[in-house]
Formats: sequence, structure tokens, C-alpha cells
Amino acid sequence: MSASRTGEPPLTVKAPEALGHDAIFLKDWVVDCSIGVYAEEKGVTQKVRLSIDAFLAPNVRAAGDDMDTVPSYTDIIDAVTDIMGEGHINLLETFAEAIAERVLRDPRIAAMRVRIEKLERGPVRGVEIYRTRPAAP
Repeated sequence: MSASRTGEPPLTVKAPEALGHDAIFLKDWVVDCSIGVYAEEKGVTQKVRLSIDAFLAPNVRAAGDDMDTVPSYTDIIDAVTDIMGEGHINLLETFAEAIAERVLRDPRIAAMRVRIEKLERGPVRGVEIYRTRPAAP
């Protein structure tokens, strides 16, 4: 059984920190989402655009050409889809926090930037948050 199926992240290649930090991202992903606090936003979906950057922990690099050794943008897509599937979300802020919290569970992710924009019912508006992995106890 692969490490990813056991709940443990697979091992990665360690690279010199001088190489900098890598990131995986989703850009301008438009989804229909049940979101909003106002009465006219309840019981309907509206289009929101997500741009998400997941910054890898220092030294995390792919081991060979194996996608199981690095975090994947598919993990981010799955997290967003799962959160939206849990039901109506009132605030963009809590949606962004939930995405960051879920993706930061992977110890190979050091930080997240989540930008969510409402595209309907007025001018484009939204939130952007930046979160880092909590310090180990």
C-alpha cells in the first residue's frame, strides 16, 4: 500500500534550501457555489472564482517523476469540492479559511494564499487570505 493510502504523505526528495520554495496552484477556477448571507443568496448558487496558491515546505521536491511524492492540485480541488458539498456557506471568509485549513493538513504544504471572488449580483468582490502552517507544539 502506498504511503498516500495509509494517511501518511509519501517521502519527497530533499533539495538545498537555496533553490527556494515551490508552489502548486489553481488560477481563475469558476464554480457554482451556495454562498452568501443575504436572503436572495439562500437556496441558489452563484458563480465564484477561486485562485489558490499552496506553497511547499522548504526543501520539498518530487522524488523522480512520481506524482505521489509531492502535493497535487487535485488535492486542492478535492478539498474545495468537499467543502462546497457540506452545504450552504455564509461567508467568503469562512470558505477561504476552510480551504486553507484543509490543505494545510498536509505537512508538505507550508503556506496558503486563497482568493475568492463573487462574480454575480454586483461588482466583482471578494477576499484573499494568507495562512501558514501552525507551529508544532
